Amino acid sequence: MCSHYEAPTPSRLKLSFGVELHEPFQSDLWPGHTGAFIRRPADAEQGQVEALPGIFGLLPFWAKDRKLSRHTYNARSETVAEKPSFRDAWKRGRHCIIPASAIYEPDWRSGKAVPVRISRADGDVMGIAGLWESWQDATGQIVHSYTMLTLNADAHPLMRNFHRPDDEKRMVVILPKGLYPDWLNASPANSRQFIRQFPAEHLRIG
Repeated sequence: MCSHYEAPTPSRLKLSFGVELHEPFQSDLWPGHTGAFIRRPADAEQGQVEALPGIFGLLPFWAKDRKLSRHTYNARSETVAEKPSFRDAWKRGRHCIIPASAIYEPDWRSGKAVPVRISRADGDVMGIAGLWESWQDATGQIVHSYTMLTLNADAHPLMRNFHRPDDEKRMVVILPKGLYPDWLNASPANSRQFIRQFPAEHLRIG
């Protein structure tokens, strides 16, 4: 499960995804922080996308405050359609892409948690599959938020090395670049075909 990641600079965001975000967002991200996510706007023309700032940790419409984001930053793909925090976004096909220069996972093989930086082997920005939501706070302000989809990684050559020894191994859903438009435009019925492991040889440590 990914609770810490590094966002690309605005210039790299534009280079990789063709979008600009003029509002501030954080680069070193933990649950509850404000990062950038990419979605297809409502009634958008074919291929049109936009970048928005949002809270890392999904806030469904019924959330009482932003504290829930500390528990909803990852959504298990196996149960996302049933979990109260995520099922509405999944049902509505609110797909997004979370741009990340790198993710960080804890390596416990030494007996202590050692943060490890993981990035794409080609140096490009990762596009992580996620879901987004709109939430209205007590003042009436509309707040966007997002979560990263995850899947089992017990047999993944690289990602099986992280997290506590007795815990299930998980990894975020990293999309191949050629599938970005398809993921953003996919219907809820076709969402699960994108839940795949990213090849270990296309990732690197550091």
